[in-house]
Amino acid sequence: MKKVEAPTLEEAYQKASQMLECSISELKYEVVQHPSKGLFGLFKKTAIIIAVRKNAPIQALKAEKKEEETTPTISEEESVASEIMATVKEEVSQEEVSQKALIEERSFEEPKPVKDAVLDSFFESDSDSREEVLEEKIEEENVIYDELALMIEDQLKELLDHSCFDIDVVEVDVRENTALIFIDGNDAALLIGKEGYRYNALSYMIFNWLHSKYELFIKLEIAEFLTTQQEMIRSYIKPVIENVEKQGKGKTRFLDGILVQIALEQLRERFPDKYVAVKTGREGKKFVVINEFNSTKNNAS
Repeated sequence: MKKVEAPTLEEAYQKASQMLECSISELKYEVVQHPSKGLFGLFKKTAIIIAVRKNAPIQALKAEKKEEETTPTISEEESVASEIMATVKEEVSQEEVSQKALIEERSFEEPKPVKDAVLDSFFESDSDSREEVLEEKIEEENVIYDELALMIEDQLKELLDHSCFDIDVVEVDVRENTALIFIDGNDAALLIGKEGYRYNALSYMIFNWLHSKYELFIKLEIAEFLTTQQEMIRSYIKPVIENVEKQGKGKTRFLDGILVQIALEQLRERFPDKYVAVKTGREGKKFVVINEFNSTKNNAS
């Protein structure tokens, strides 16, 4: 049995046949890992298979026959499966060890001892104890956010280094379950794209990554593009706000990409006691509606 690793499955089959001195049709194999090209050169995976010959040499068969006389018989499929499971378990354990080592490297050299709030309360006043516990909790959260921000920043820099854009500023700050990301450089305008289509695609990709892995929301700023869009929407929704204040309801025109999200945030901030939501028109275009809660009228029509 041989474990073979190669850039593609075809190369892995070829390599296994050479190692086992047989043709590819004589191989019996199990695919442990399928190859993947990754994204922008990141997260690339090679093909890994475990292979054996279907028909073992005569000497090997004789040796197996002798072993069968003294040990319980095991089918070829069970033997291959057990060896594959052992190999997979070994790889999983090695990955856990490497992850543990990485976590230990990022841990503090001299971690602060966590105080027992219950025990301390016997020797301190209730107010002092609560304040101290609250301060320690905030400090611990800030430390975790700072570590997470640094890790995300390093990964974003590596991602952009593999792109064709000249970007030299990548800064990340994590606060209140939101990653605040600032990107700038000579090609910042190209990264935004015409009418912000690249900005929208990049925002969507980063959000899916950070929300699925760390449950974080994002605010992406590329060379003050987000600030400019926020100011534009703030000016646009002034008549909408006046209309809502007079009639109790209103809606925006159709908005593209990030603009509808910005309008939603600003209108929810302005009308916290009203129903503010994004609606989709017949052609798939989106807009924001504002009305009273529990309203039976359909303002999207």
